[in-house]
Amino acid sequence: MCHYCGCREIPLIKEFIAEHERVTDAAGDALRALERGETDRARVLVDDMARELDAHWRGEENGLFKVMREDPEYVEYIANLESEHRELAALLPALDLTDPADVRTLAEAVDELHRHIAKEEDGLFPASLTALDGDEWNLSMAAWREAHPRRRGA
Repeated sequence: MCHYCGCREIPLIKEFIAEHERVTDAAGDALRALERGETDRARVLVDDMARELDAHWRGEENGLFKVMREDPEYVEYIANLESEHRELAALLPALDLTDPADVRTLAEAVDELHRHIAKEEDGLFPASLTALDGDEWNLSMAAWREAHPRRRGA
């Protein structure tokens, strides 16, 4: 994860990274719960992940992604990220965590989620520093706030 460009100091990016951390923490906790045979606990954690990701993705896609997509350089990159959002959104609620095959699928999805997050934190977020102007940051922050009506930040 990049720590050199300064994007982590931007309030909106800070919020996105905090959401990534909450989701990956829940994912790790869910996998450990499954190792202990705590299927019900794992289901709660996976459902928590899905809820957190839903708001997170709305904030990203309706804000930062929307304004960065205006630059042709980022269109395909963002389309791939959004496709990955859709795949995980469909997968999480459909998992049968009593089925060993679905538990393996969850573990693979968590690995893929880590790679996805790296694409954002090491690629798109640093690029946003030079790609966005003040109005675009304001639009991005407004979209995050709209997706998170009960949270303060950004």
